[in-house]
Amino acid sequence: MNVQPLGDRVVVKPLEAESKTKGGILLPDTAKEKPQEGKIIAVGKGKYSDSGSLQPLEVKAGDRVLYGKYSGSEITTKDGEEFLIMREEDILAIIK
Repeated sequence: MNVQPLGDRVVVKPLEAESKTKGGILLPDTAKEKPQEGKIIAVGKGKYSDSGSLQPLEVKAGDRVLYGKYSGSEITTKDGEEFLIMREEDILAIIK
């Protein structure tokens, strides 16, 4: 994939939703919740402050992150891979 996000945007590859509950029940595709965890694939240069200085992003490519359930815009590549493009402010936490 060759997408370079602009400004304070990032490209996230959502991780697969769980297919089994903690109790061992298998979930069909229609019952799975939208994933809220993903891996950062690419990041923009950062956001310009009011004074005109560039503030780099806190996240970097390779980070695992948590984001809001309905955050970002979905894109699909020619290969059928699905990604999200979202602003850094939509990311809730970095998973360490």
